[in-house]
Amino acid sequence: MAYDDSVFQRLLKERIIFLGSPVEDTVANLICAQMLLLAAEDPDRDIYLYINSPGGSISAGMAIYDTMQFVRNDVATVAMGLAASMGQFLLSSGAPGKRYSLPHARIMMHQPSGGIGGTASDIKIQAEQMLYIKKQMARLIAEQTGQTIDQIEMDSDRDRWFSADEAKEYGFIDHVVQRAADVTGSGGTA
Repeated sequence: MAYDDSVFQRLLKERIIFLGSPVEDTVANLICAQMLLLAAEDPDRDIYLYINSPGGSISAGMAIYDTMQFVRNDVATVAMGLAASMGQFLLSSGAPGKRYSLPHARIMMHQPSGGIGGTASDIKIQAEQMLYIKKQMARLIAEQTGQTIDQIEMDSDRDRWFSADEAKEYGFIDHVVQRAADVTGSGGTA
């Protein structure tokens, strides 16, 4: 954490985890460790994941996603600022009924992307993996939103931007909130 670590440690005591950067391995490992710690301290109280992220690594994001599913706790998600790409996926991966956005947050969905290089055989293998990941992500987002896989694939073919209200209508989130008091458990700020 490049900011003031004491602020983030204080937030963690309130069961708030903050994703405020691109999703990469170091950040993902820290977030996973924080979720595991909070789950061990109290397996019944919600964990709050606040997201202001442009997205990032699929493998790092999937580590966070899998940990969200692994812990017994509900993980409530809150978009603030920007939840794009993997940030959008983590936002919509929150516990059903506990996915929130602040009113001026922007949410963006698109298909996975990555660079491919190497021999023809390597390129073929990497392309197959990208197609597998694209289908896996579309299936998971469809489950989270109630949209069809075909709709997700069509809508994510290019960058698709959503306001908070549009994200609610699409199914990424359950609530657009103005204040912490509007979030279950006051969003960890009580």
